[in-house]
Amino acid sequence: MIVLKNEEELRLLRESNRIVAQVLANLGEAIKPGVTTGELDSMAEMLIRERGAIPAFKGYRGFPASLCTSVNEEVIHGIPGSRRLKEGDIISLDIGVWLNGYYGDAAITVPVGKADADAARLLTVTEKALYEGISEARVGKRIYDISHAIQSCVESNGFSVVRDFVGHGIGRDLHEEPQIPNFGEPHRGPRLEKGMVLAIEPMVNQGTWEVKILPDGWTAVTADGKLSAHFEHTIVVTEDEPLILSVK
Repeated sequence: MIVLKNEEELRLLRESNRIVAQVLANLGEAIKPGVTTGELDSMAEMLIRERGAIPAFKGYRGFPASLCTSVNEEVIHGIPGSRRLKEGDIISLDIGVWLNGYYGDAAITVPVGKADADAARLLTVTEKALYEGISEARVGKRIYDISHAIQSCVESNGFSVVRDFVGHGIGRDLHEEPQIPNFGEPHRGPRLEKGMVLAIEPMVNQGTWEVKILPDGWTAVTADGKLSAHFEHTIVVTEDEPLILSVK
């Protein structure tokens, strides 16, 4: 069942997602060679709790950290630890928070120092695909219109979309219906209605779309070892333009 949110619920969702955006911005500024992913996780938890919220990922289905840190060929769900970032790496930062009964969720991928041209292009295309998908989130459209817009943007630029993981509804639960694949034929899936809140999140690989899970049971990596990028916003379907909740 897809839950439509009322104005009060949207206000609360805006608050939780604003915190996500603020924390991501602060983390982005802290990214530099020599920083460890564990230090970023500690910083994320501190920033979340300072704002009166709770890290949504910590303990979720057993995940051990507040922040997902996915470096280079890691697609999503990278576990923070002792890994030290190097010049030219790229890192995905994915954060969820819980505040007043409602969840916020967003992700960015940023370079460590200066990325090479190929990595920079991957980041640019992935973020563009996110906004292409968001632009389809309008009353009367269907879920797979979002999916198709993302896939078209990605594949027209020579990259591939990960098919094993999807975007999702969000609200009182971190993951709600509907699922939002990043590929598919348009004009299919549930019809979009006012009050739907969706976490749209393209995951884009330089090479094959196929991924594998590392022995830690969490970290997904590209099957061919090539780079991957991930961007995510939580948005609400309105009578007009889609509204992005996960902004400062």
